Amino acid sequence: MHDEPIDPFDGDPADPSAELDDPDADARTDPLTDVERQDVLEDLADLEIYQALLGPSGVRGLVIECEDCHEPHYFDWDLLRGNLRHLLDSGRPRVHEPAYDPDPDHYVTWDYARGYADGVHDSLSDGTDD
Repeated sequence: MHDEPIDPFDGDPADPSAELDDPDADARTDPLTDVERQDVLEDLADLEIYQALLGPSGVRGLVIECEDCHEPHYFDWDLLRGNLRHLLDSGRPRVHEPAYDPDPDHYVTWDYARGYADGVHDSLSDGTDD
């Protein structure tokens, strides 16, 4: 009999907490390249625009299809912003968990948000041509 719960990831090479006990894990993480860093900075800037445009209509954040588990992950604006800043600071993404019972109607994809922002920009640009 065990005094503590059995680790469900024991021996699993994909254990999301494996690096937490490894003091050298940060030293082995390659820093972001200049191009990757610029991409993250652009994502942060885009995120501000998307929130300003979509937030007032009830959109709470973005949904991202996870490459690891092939499930949608729902991120509110602040959480996604924090994750991107963490990536800039540490060079690696945070361990993630799917949101608990999110309402998918309140989240849009990056592509939708980008298209919406482009549409708003285009309509404002068309109005100044007169």
